[in-house]
Amino acid sequence: QVQLVESGGGLVQAGGSLRLSCAVSGSIPTISSMGWYRQAPGEQREWVASITRDGTTDYKDSVKGRFIISRDDARTTVYLQMNFLKPEDTATYFCMSIRFGTHYWGQGTQVTVSS
Repeated sequence: QVQLVESGGGLVQAGGSLRLSCAVSGSIPTISSMGWYRQAPGEQREWVASITRDGTTDYKDSVKGRFIISRDDARTTVYLQMNFLKPEDTATYFCMSIRFGTHYWGQGTQVTVSS
């Protein structure tokens, strides 16, 4: 089992920055990949960024060059540094992990970007 708890959301003006954190607990060594997703009101949840066990990262095109996914050495925390935020980045952001093909989700943290 894996437990995920997000934090760091809030209200920020366009052009500003936020750093989201995801505290990871449980069977960490068996996690193959972790990522961030987001869901805006009335929209489907969408993938934003991911990082694999070996540290390979990938990003949704619209956030490339603005967002950075990273983790600490113990893999107990995953971060999403969000820079140059835009109003269209407004959404609830969810942390996700994959373990033996099962997806685990956090409860989400709200990010609101004002214009």
